Amino acid sequence: MTSVEEERPRALLAGASRRWVRMLPWAVAFVLCVALLPTTIVVLTADYGLNGGLASGLAVAQAAPLLLAVVRPLHAWYVVFAADVAGALALLTVDFEERLLWPFPPMELVGYVGLCLALGLRERRRTLVLVWLVTAAANVGLEFAPSHGAGAKGLLLTILGGVALLLGGVLRERYEVQRRLVEQETISEAERGRRTLLEERARIARELHDVVAHHMSVITVQADTAEYRLAALPPDVRQEFTSIAATARESLGEMRRLLGVLRNEEAHGELVPQPGLAQIGQLAEATARTGAPVDFTPCDTSGGVEVPEAVGLSAYRIVQEALANVVRHAPGARTQVSLSVSDPVDGVDGGGDGGGARLTVLVVNEPPPEPPAGPLEVGGTGHGLVGMRERVRLVGGTLDVGPLPDGGFRVAAQLPLTEKDIT
Repeated sequence: MTSVEEERPRALLAGASRRWVRMLPWAVAFVLCVALLPTTIVVLTADYGLNGGLASGLAVAQAAPLLLAVVRPLHAWYVVFAADVAGALALLTVDFEERLLWPFPPMELVGYVGLCLALGLRERRRTLVLVWLVTAAANVGLEFAPSHGAGAKGLLLTILGGVALLLGGVLRERYEVQRRLVEQETISEAERGRRTLLEERARIARELHDVVAHHMSVITVQADTAEYRLAALPPDVRQEFTSIAATARESLGEMRRLLGVLRNEEAHGELVPQPGLAQIGQLAEATARTGAPVDFTPCDTSGGVEVPEAVGLSAYRIVQEALANVVRHAPGARTQVSLSVSDPVDGVDGGGDGGGARLTVLVVNEPPPEPPAGPLEVGGTGHGLVGMRERVRLVGGTLDVGPLPDGGFRVAAQLPLTEKDIT
Protein backbone atom coordinates (compact mmCIF):
# COMPACT_ATOMS: atom_id res chain seq x y z
CA MET A 1 0.00 0.00 0.00
CA THR A 2 2.82 2.40 0.83
CA SER A 3 4.68 1.85 -2.44
CA VAL A 4 1.51 2.46 -4.46
CA GLU A 5 0.86 5.73 -2.63
CA GLU A 6 4.43 6.87 -3.18
CA GLU A 7 4.15 6.25 -6.93
CA ARG A 8 0.87 8.15 -7.21
CA PRO A 9 1.63 11.45 -8.98
CA ARG A 10 1.06 14.67 -7.12
CA ALA A 11 -0.42 17.81 -8.62
CA LEU A 12 1.81 20.74 -9.43
CA LEU A 13 2.51 22.96 -6.40
CA ALA A 14 0.83 20.37 -4.14
CA GLY A 15 3.47 20.98 -1.48
CA ALA A 16 2.71 24.69 -1.13
CA SER A 17 1.62 25.86 2.30
CA ARG A 18 -1.18 28.13 1.05
CA ARG A 19 -4.33 26.64 -0.39
CA TRP A 20 -4.74 29.20 -3.18
CA VAL A 21 -1.25 28.37 -4.44
CA ARG A 22 -2.12 24.65 -4.53
CA MET A 23 -5.29 25.40 -6.47
CA LEU A 24 -3.60 27.79 -8.93
CA PRO A 25 -2.46 25.12 -11.47
CA TRP A 26 -5.97 23.66 -11.64
CA ALA A 27 -7.50 27.10 -12.15
CA VAL A 28 -5.05 28.01 -14.93
CA ALA A 29 -5.53 24.66 -16.67
CA PHE A 30 -9.32 24.98 -16.48
CA VAL A 31 -9.30 28.53 -17.87
CA LEU A 32 -7.00 27.54 -20.73
CA CYS A 33 -9.09 24.49 -21.58
CA VAL A 34 -12.40 26.38 -21.52
CA ALA A 35 -11.00 29.31 -23.50
CA LEU A 36 -8.96 27.41 -26.10
CA LEU A 37 -11.41 24.65 -26.93
CA PRO A 38 -14.12 26.79 -28.65
CA THR A 39 -11.57 29.30 -29.91
CA THR A 40 -9.61 26.60 -31.73
CA ILE A 41 -12.75 25.24 -33.39
CA VAL A 42 -13.84 28.69 -34.58
CA VAL A 43 -10.40 29.76 -35.85
CA LEU A 44 -9.65 26.50 -37.66
CA THR A 45 -13.03 26.48 -39.41
CA ALA A 46 -13.67 30.18 -40.06
CA ASP A 47 -10.16 31.49 -40.72
CA TYR A 48 -8.26 28.48 -41.97
CA GLY A 49 -11.21 26.78 -43.69
CA LEU A 50 -10.71 23.37 -42.07
CA ASN A 51 -13.54 20.83 -41.89
CA GLY A 52 -15.70 21.34 -38.79
CA GLY A 53 -15.49 17.73 -37.57
CA LEU A 54 -11.72 17.59 -38.01
CA ALA A 55 -11.33 20.99 -36.37
CA SER A 56 -13.39 19.84 -33.37
CA GLY A 57 -11.31 16.69 -32.96
CA LEU A 58 -8.06 18.64 -33.11
CA ALA A 59 -9.38 21.22 -30.64
CA VAL A 60 -10.28 18.53 -28.10
CA ALA A 61 -6.89 16.79 -28.49
CA GLN A 62 -5.02 20.08 -28.12
CA ALA A 63 -6.96 21.65 -25.23
CA ALA A 64 -8.41 18.86 -23.05
CA PRO A 65 -5.01 17.34 -22.07
CA LEU A 66 -4.11 20.62 -20.38
CA LEU A 67 -6.16 19.43 -17.40
CA LEU A 68 -4.06 16.26 -17.30
CA ALA A 69 -0.92 18.40 -17.33
CA VAL A 70 -1.55 19.45 -13.72
CA VAL A 71 -0.81 15.87 -12.60
CA ARG A 72 1.04 14.24 -15.53
CA PRO A 73 2.49 16.99 -17.74
CA LEU A 74 4.72 14.65 -19.76
CA HIS A 75 1.79 12.39 -20.72
CA ALA A 76 -0.23 15.46 -21.67
CA TRP A 77 2.68 16.66 -23.82
CA TYR A 78 2.66 13.43 -25.83
CA VAL A 79 -0.99 14.01 -26.76
CA VAL A 80 -0.79 17.77 -27.35
CA PHE A 81 2.43 17.61 -29.37
CA ALA A 82 1.03 14.85 -31.60
CA ALA A 83 -2.22 16.82 -32.03
CA ASP A 84 -0.33 20.03 -32.91
CA VAL A 85 1.77 18.26 -35.54
CA ALA A 86 -1.33 16.55 -36.93
CA GLY A 87 -3.11 19.90 -37.09
CA ALA A 88 -0.19 21.44 -38.99
CA LEU A 89 -0.30 18.60 -41.52
CA ALA A 90 -4.07 18.92 -41.81
CA LEU A 91 -3.74 22.61 -42.64
CA LEU A 92 -1.62 21.66 -45.65
CA THR A 93 -4.77 20.27 -47.26
CA VAL A 94 -6.61 23.61 -47.24
CA ASP A 95 -5.90 27.04 -48.65
CA PHE A 96 -5.63 29.92 -46.18
CA GLU A 97 -4.27 33.43 -46.30
CA GLU A 98 -0.53 33.94 -46.10
CA ARG A 99 -0.91 36.33 -43.17
CA LEU A 100 -2.13 33.50 -40.93
CA LEU A 101 0.42 31.70 -38.79
CA TRP A 102 1.52 28.27 -39.84
CA PRO A 103 2.35 25.52 -38.82
CA PHE A 104 0.92 26.41 -35.39
CA PRO A 105 -1.94 28.92 -35.05
CA PRO A 106 -1.92 31.37 -32.07
CA MET A 107 -4.28 29.32 -29.84
CA GLU A 108 -1.98 26.30 -30.18
CA LEU A 109 0.98 28.46 -29.18
CA VAL A 110 -0.80 29.59 -26.00
CA GLY A 111 -1.72 26.05 -24.98
CA TYR A 112 1.74 24.68 -25.76
CA VAL A 113 3.51 27.41 -23.79
CA GLY A 114 1.33 26.68 -20.74
CA LEU A 115 2.08 22.98 -21.14
CA CYS A 116 5.84 23.65 -21.34
CA LEU A 117 5.66 25.68 -18.15
CA ALA A 118 4.02 22.70 -16.40
CA LEU A 119 6.73 20.43 -17.78
CA GLY A 120 9.44 22.71 -16.41
CA LEU A 121 7.89 22.62 -12.96
CA ARG A 122 7.81 18.82 -12.85
CA GLU A 123 10.39 17.12 -15.10
CA ARG A 124 14.15 16.86 -14.88
CA ARG A 125 16.55 18.96 -16.88
CA ARG A 126 17.38 16.12 -19.28
CA THR A 127 13.71 15.57 -20.11
CA LEU A 128 13.21 19.29 -20.73
CA VAL A 129 16.14 19.38 -23.16
CA LEU A 130 14.76 16.38 -25.07
CA VAL A 131 11.30 17.96 -25.24
CA TRP A 132 12.75 21.17 -26.65
CA LEU A 133 14.89 19.32 -29.20
CA VAL A 134 11.89 17.30 -30.42
CA THR A 135 9.82 20.48 -30.64
CA ALA A 136 12.53 22.31 -32.59
CA ALA A 137 13.07 19.37 -34.96
CA ALA A 138 9.34 19.09 -35.73
CA ASN A 139 8.98 22.87 -36.11
CA VAL A 140 11.92 23.17 -38.49
CA GLY A 141 10.82 20.13 -40.47
CA LEU A 142 7.33 21.51 -41.02
CA GLU A 143 8.76 24.83 -42.19
CA PHE A 144 10.14 23.12 -45.29
CA ALA A 145 6.79 21.58 -46.27
CA PRO A 146 5.71 22.14 -49.89
CA SER A 147 4.07 25.47 -50.73
CA HIS A 148 5.14 27.00 -47.42
CA GLY A 149 8.43 28.80 -46.99
CA ALA A 150 10.48 29.11 -43.82
CA GLY A 151 10.03 32.23 -41.71
CA ALA A 152 10.76 33.63 -38.28
CA LYS A 153 7.08 33.59 -37.27
CA GLY A 154 6.88 29.86 -37.86
CA LEU A 155 9.56 29.25 -35.19
CA LEU A 156 7.53 30.90 -32.43
CA LEU A 157 6.61 27.50 -30.96
CA THR A 158 10.27 26.58 -30.58
CA ILE A 159 11.25 29.95 -29.12
CA LEU A 160 8.32 30.43 -26.74
CA GLY A 161 8.32 26.76 -25.72
CA GLY A 162 12.03 26.95 -24.85
CA VAL A 163 11.51 30.06 -22.75
CA ALA A 164 8.64 28.40 -20.86
CA LEU A 165 10.68 25.23 -20.27
CA LEU A 166 13.61 27.28 -18.99
CA LEU A 167 11.42 29.38 -16.69
CA GLY A 168 9.66 26.36 -15.23
CA GLY A 169 12.95 24.52 -14.72
CA VAL A 170 14.51 27.48 -12.91
CA LEU A 171 11.50 27.79 -10.60
CA ARG A 172 11.53 24.06 -9.86
CA GLU A 173 15.25 23.98 -9.06
CA ARG A 174 14.93 27.06 -6.87
CA TYR A 175 12.14 25.39 -4.92
CA GLU A 176 14.22 22.20 -4.54
CA VAL A 177 17.18 24.17 -3.22
CA GLN A 178 15.00 25.93 -0.65
CA ARG A 179 13.38 22.66 0.41
CA ARG A 180 16.72 20.93 0.87
CA LEU A 181 18.03 23.92 2.79
CA VAL A 182 15.11 23.71 5.22
CA GLU A 183 15.63 19.96 5.62
CA GLN A 184 19.34 20.46 6.22
CA GLU A 185 18.66 23.12 8.84
CA THR A 186 16.26 20.75 10.60
CA ILE A 187 18.81 17.94 10.53
CA SER A 188 21.56 20.28 11.74
CA GLU A 189 19.43 21.44 14.65
CA ALA A 190 18.73 17.83 15.67
CA GLU A 191 22.43 16.98 15.37
CA ARG A 192 23.37 19.98 17.49
CA GLY A 193 20.96 18.85 20.18
CA ARG A 194 22.31 15.30 20.07
CA ARG A 195 25.94 16.50 20.16
CA THR A 196 25.18 18.77 23.11
CA LEU A 197 23.59 15.86 24.95
CA LEU A 198 26.56 13.57 24.30
CA GLU A 199 29.08 16.23 25.29
CA GLU A 200 27.21 16.91 28.51
CA ARG A 201 27.06 13.20 29.34
CA ALA A 202 30.80 12.89 28.75
CA ARG A 203 31.44 15.91 30.96
CA ILE A 204 29.27 14.43 33.72
CA ALA A 205 31.13 11.13 33.44
CA ARG A 206 34.48 12.90 33.80
CA GLU A 207 33.30 14.80 36.86
CA LEU A 208 31.84 11.68 38.45
CA HIS A 209 35.14 9.93 37.86
CA ASP A 210 36.88 12.54 40.01
CA VAL A 211 34.25 12.17 42.74
CA VAL A 212 34.21 8.37 42.79
CA ALA A 213 37.97 8.03 42.32
CA HIS A 214 38.53 9.94 45.55
CA HIS A 215 36.42 7.47 47.54
CA MET A 216 37.98 4.47 45.81
CA SER A 217 41.46 5.80 46.61
CA VAL A 218 40.51 6.17 50.27
CA ILE A 219 39.22 2.59 50.31
CA THR A 220 42.47 1.36 48.75
CA VAL A 221 44.65 3.21 51.25
CA GLN A 222 42.57 2.06 54.21
CA ALA A 223 42.63 -1.55 53.08
CA ASP A 224 46.40 -1.48 52.39
CA THR A 225 47.27 0.07 55.76
CA ALA A 226 44.82 -1.89 57.87
CA GLU A 227 47.43 -4.50 58.94
CA TYR A 228 49.72 -1.69 60.15
CA ARG A 229 47.05 0.38 61.87
CA LEU A 230 45.18 -2.46 63.53
CA ALA A 231 47.16 -4.78 65.79
CA ALA A 232 46.82 -8.56 65.90
CA LEU A 233 44.73 -9.00 62.77
CA PRO A 234 43.94 -12.63 62.02
CA PRO A 235 45.51 -13.93 58.79
CA ASP A 236 42.14 -14.40 57.09
CA VAL A 237 41.11 -10.81 57.89
CA ARG A 238 44.49 -9.53 56.62
CA GLN A 239 43.94 -11.48 53.42
CA GLU A 240 40.44 -10.00 53.09
CA PHE A 241 41.82 -6.47 53.36
CA THR A 242 44.44 -7.29 50.74
CA SER A 243 41.69 -8.57 48.40
CA ILE A 244 39.63 -5.41 48.97
CA ALA A 245 42.64 -3.21 48.13
CA ALA A 246 43.36 -5.19 44.95
CA THR A 247 39.73 -4.97 43.84
CA ALA A 248 39.65 -1.20 44.50
CA ARG A 249 42.87 -0.67 42.50
CA GLU A 250 41.46 -2.74 39.62
CA SER A 251 38.26 -0.68 39.68
CA LEU A 252 40.28 2.54 39.59
CA GLY A 253 42.19 1.25 36.57
CA GLU A 254 38.97 0.39 34.75
CA MET A 255 37.56 3.83 35.50
CA ARG A 256 40.69 5.54 34.15
CA ARG A 257 40.55 3.49 30.95
CA LEU A 258 36.89 4.39 30.51
CA LEU A 259 37.67 8.04 31.11
CA GLY A 260 40.36 7.90 28.42
CA VAL A 261 37.64 6.95 25.92
CA LEU A 262 35.39 9.81 27.03
CA ARG A 263 38.07 12.48 26.92
CA ASN A 264 39.03 14.10 23.66
CA GLU A 265 42.16 15.99 22.75
CA GLU A 266 40.72 19.28 23.97
CA ALA A 267 39.38 17.94 27.29
CA HIS A 268 42.37 17.73 29.63
CA GLY A 269 42.19 16.29 33.09
CA GLU A 270 40.87 18.55 35.80
CA LEU A 271 43.51 19.20 38.46
CA VAL A 272 41.23 20.94 40.99
CA PRO A 273 38.54 19.43 43.24
CA GLN A 274 35.05 19.35 41.79
CA PRO A 275 32.76 22.10 43.11
CA GLY A 276 29.83 21.46 45.41
CA LEU A 277 27.33 23.21 47.67
CA ALA A 278 30.06 25.27 49.35
CA GLN A 279 30.93 26.98 46.07
CA ILE A 280 27.36 27.98 45.09
CA GLY A 281 27.65 31.17 47.14
CA GLN A 282 30.65 32.16 45.02
CA LEU A 283 28.52 31.70 41.91
CA ALA A 284 25.90 34.06 43.33
CA GLU A 285 28.56 36.67 44.15
CA ALA A 286 30.08 36.42 40.67
CA THR A 287 26.69 36.87 39.04
CA ALA A 288 25.90 39.86 41.28
CA ARG A 289 29.09 41.55 40.03
CA THR A 290 27.62 41.51 36.51
CA GLY A 291 24.85 43.87 37.65
CA ALA A 292 22.13 41.29 38.39
CA PRO A 293 21.07 41.36 42.09
CA VAL A 294 21.21 37.82 43.52
CA ASP A 295 19.74 36.78 46.89
CA PHE A 296 21.32 33.54 48.07
CA THR A 297 19.87 31.32 50.79
CA PRO A 298 22.33 28.54 51.66
CA CYS A 299 21.40 25.05 52.74
CA ASP A 300 21.19 24.36 56.47
CA THR A 301 22.94 21.05 57.13
CA SER A 302 23.30 21.53 60.88
CA GLY A 303 20.86 18.70 61.47
CA GLY A 304 23.45 16.12 60.49
CA VAL A 305 22.21 15.64 56.92
CA GLU A 306 25.05 14.64 54.63
CA VAL A 307 24.98 15.71 50.99
CA PRO A 308 26.70 13.22 48.65
CA GLU A 309 29.39 14.73 46.46
CA ALA A 310 27.55 13.70 43.27
CA VAL A 311 24.43 15.55 44.47
CA GLY A 312 26.43 18.61 45.48
CA LEU A 313 28.15 18.68 42.10
CA SER A 314 24.82 18.38 40.27
CA ALA A 315 23.32 21.17 42.37
CA TYR A 316 26.31 23.41 41.60
CA ARG A 317 26.04 22.81 37.84
CA ILE A 318 22.28 23.41 37.84
CA VAL A 319 22.67 26.75 39.62
CA GLN A 320 25.59 27.63 37.34
CA GLU A 321 23.55 27.05 34.18
CA ALA A 322 20.47 28.81 35.59
CA LEU A 323 22.45 31.92 36.53
CA ALA A 324 24.19 31.90 33.15
CA ASN A 325 20.78 31.90 31.47
CA VAL A 326 19.72 34.86 33.61
CA VAL A 327 22.76 36.83 32.47
CA ARG A 328 22.13 35.91 28.83
CA HIS A 329 18.38 36.36 28.58
CA ALA A 330 17.36 38.62 31.50
CA PRO A 331 20.31 40.92 32.26
CA GLY A 332 19.85 42.93 35.43
CA ALA A 333 16.92 40.86 36.71
CA ARG A 334 16.73 40.18 40.44
CA THR A 335 17.30 36.50 41.12
CA GLN A 336 16.61 34.32 44.15
CA VAL A 337 18.80 31.24 44.70
CA SER A 338 17.86 28.97 47.57
CA LEU A 339 18.97 25.55 48.79
CA SER A 340 17.02 23.55 51.31
CA VAL A 341 16.64 20.02 52.58
CA SER A 342 13.01 18.97 52.57
CA ASP A 343 10.44 16.48 51.36
CA PRO A 344 9.41 16.64 47.64
CA VAL A 345 7.75 19.95 46.76
CA ASP A 346 4.36 19.91 45.06
CA GLY A 347 4.46 21.13 41.48
CA VAL A 348 7.76 19.52 40.49
CA ASP A 349 7.05 17.07 37.68
CA GLY A 350 7.73 13.44 38.30
CA GLY A 351 8.09 13.72 42.07
CA GLY A 352 9.51 10.59 43.56
CA ASP A 353 7.95 8.28 46.05
CA GLY A 354 8.12 10.88 48.79
CA GLY A 355 10.55 8.89 50.96
CA GLY A 356 13.92 10.16 52.21
CA ALA A 357 15.41 13.60 52.49
CA ARG A 358 15.87 15.61 49.34
CA LEU A 359 17.87 18.67 48.41
CA THR A 360 15.68 21.31 46.78
CA VAL A 361 17.45 23.71 44.42
CA LEU A 362 15.40 26.75 43.44
CA VAL A 363 16.49 29.55 41.09
CA VAL A 364 13.83 32.17 40.29
CA ASN A 365 14.46 35.40 38.43
CA GLU A 366 12.18 38.37 37.88
CA PRO A 367 11.69 40.05 34.50
CA PRO A 368 14.63 42.23 33.40
CA PRO A 369 14.29 45.94 34.21
CA GLU A 370 14.55 46.74 30.51
CA PRO A 371 14.01 44.42 27.55
CA PRO A 372 17.44 43.39 26.22
CA ALA A 373 18.36 45.06 22.94
CA GLY A 374 19.64 41.75 21.58
CA PRO A 375 21.20 38.47 22.67
CA LEU A 376 24.37 38.92 24.69
CA GLU A 377 25.75 35.66 23.33
CA VAL A 378 25.78 34.88 19.61
CA GLY A 379 26.03 31.35 18.26
CA GLY A 380 24.70 29.52 21.34
CA THR A 381 23.31 26.05 20.89
CA GLY A 382 20.08 26.77 22.71
CA HIS A 383 20.35 23.43 24.55
CA GLY A 384 21.44 24.67 28.00
CA LEU A 385 18.64 22.82 29.77
CA VAL A 386 19.89 19.50 28.41
CA GLY A 387 22.71 19.39 30.95
CA MET A 388 20.32 20.15 33.82
CA ARG A 389 18.01 17.30 32.91
CA GLU A 390 20.90 14.88 32.45
CA ARG A 391 22.34 15.68 35.88
CA VAL A 392 18.97 15.43 37.59
CA ARG A 393 18.28 12.11 35.85
CA LEU A 394 21.71 10.84 36.87
CA VAL A 395 20.99 11.17 40.61
CA GLY A 396 17.33 10.12 40.33
CA GLY A 397 15.84 13.53 40.98
CA THR A 398 13.20 15.69 39.35
CA LEU A 399 13.33 18.98 37.47
CA ASP A 400 10.75 21.63 36.69
CA VAL A 401 11.61 24.62 34.49
CA GLY A 402 9.42 27.20 32.81
CA PRO A 403 8.41 30.86 32.55
CA LEU A 404 6.39 32.62 35.22
CA PRO A 405 3.20 34.67 34.62
CA ASP A 406 5.00 37.94 35.43
CA GLY A 407 7.67 37.34 32.79
CA GLY A 408 10.30 35.75 35.01
CA PHE A 409 11.68 32.23 34.93
CA ARG A 410 11.85 29.39 37.44
CA VAL A 411 14.20 26.42 37.78
CA ALA A 412 13.33 23.93 40.51
CA ALA A 413 15.17 20.66 41.09
CA GLN A 414 14.84 17.99 43.78
CA LEU A 415 17.83 15.74 44.32
CA PRO A 416 17.64 12.69 46.66
CA LEU A 417 20.17 12.62 49.50
CA THR A 418 19.85 8.96 50.46
CA GLU A 419 21.92 6.29 48.77
CA LYS A 420 18.78 4.25 48.09
CA ASP A 421 17.11 7.05 46.09
CA ILE A 422 20.28 7.90 44.17
CA THR A 423 20.89 4.37 42.98
